[in-house]
Amino acid sequence: MTNFLSLADVTDLDALIQSGRDAKANPFADQHLGKNKTIGLIFFNSSLRTRLSTQKAAQNLGMNVMIMNVGQDSWGLEMEEGVLMNGDKAEHVREAAAVIGRYCDMIGIRAFAELKDRDKDYKEQVMHQFARYANVPIVNLESATRHPLQSLADCITIEEAKANSSLIPARPKVVLTWLPHFKPLPQAVANSFCEWMNARAKSGNVDFVVTHPEGYELAPEFVGNARVMHNQDEAFDGADFIYGKNWSSYTHYGQVLTQDPSWAVTMDDIRRTNNGKFMHCLPVRRNLKVSDEVLDSPHSLVIEQAANREWSAQAVLKEILKSI
Repeated sequence: MTNFLSLADVTDLDALIQSGRDAKANPFADQHLGKNKTIGLIFFNSSLRTRLSTQKAAQNLGMNVMIMNVGQDSWGLEMEEGVLMNGDKAEHVREAAAVIGRYCDMIGIRAFAELKDRDKDYKEQVMHQFARYANVPIVNLESATRHPLQSLADCITIEEAKANSSLIPARPKVVLTWLPHFKPLPQAVANSFCEWMNARAKSGNVDFVVTHPEGYELAPEFVGNARVMHNQDEAFDGADFIYGKNWSSYTHYGQVLTQDPSWAVTMDDIRRTNNGKFMHCLPVRRNLKVSDEVLDSPHSLVIEQAANREWSAQAVLKEILKSI
């Protein structure tokens, strides 16, 4: 693995999931791989789980870690080519990425969608510019359209839950549901979850369903072959896993079309499921998106899911270290 920008960079998904589970069982087994290697974690946006889990994973592998918040710890970075730089960006990515690449053996980048220009966001300019100029492997710590480290942690969490419960079938029904929110959020987590679950469905590991109100359709290339339903109750019937997430409209890009509170997940929804487990990438707004009763119940996997971010990051960093 030379970069980790999306699922397309993964050659064996089953093996990568197992690598994460192996790391969880023996976190320090591969410290020799990262000895005298440095990873730079570059944040254009805020982070809690991604920052801490990736730092911890790198340290588990024996790596040195440097962290920078762009615009706070550094100059603002210009991404466009051929521009007259007379605005608020003091440095071009050409120089910045190249210099960081001289200091680091790999670079993790976190850069959200701006939700103003769909074409621009979906071109993934920040990730591609760093990949172009850094000359070292790039790890996606959440981009405008994807959050693959989260999706890998989600896969690990589902496989763990299956292994720990005889009530969950070998091919569980996994439902991604839209949740209400008062401000527009990116589609990255939902897109990525669809991409990875479609891959799991293709290999017979899950039955995947997406449910959301009219107008919240995701980009077709991410929805893929998932069943899409606009009736949340019907989608939840017999579900083994409910994955909750808000996203703004893709068609009416970045807009909030409804805040319908009936789409929030409550224990009444869980009762429709097959003793289903609730998942969310966090942070989550309690009692707006999902009730306290669900989050604080044995049905909730959100803490295990977040803890598995360490092991998804470690699996990815290990694969990259093996190639450099």
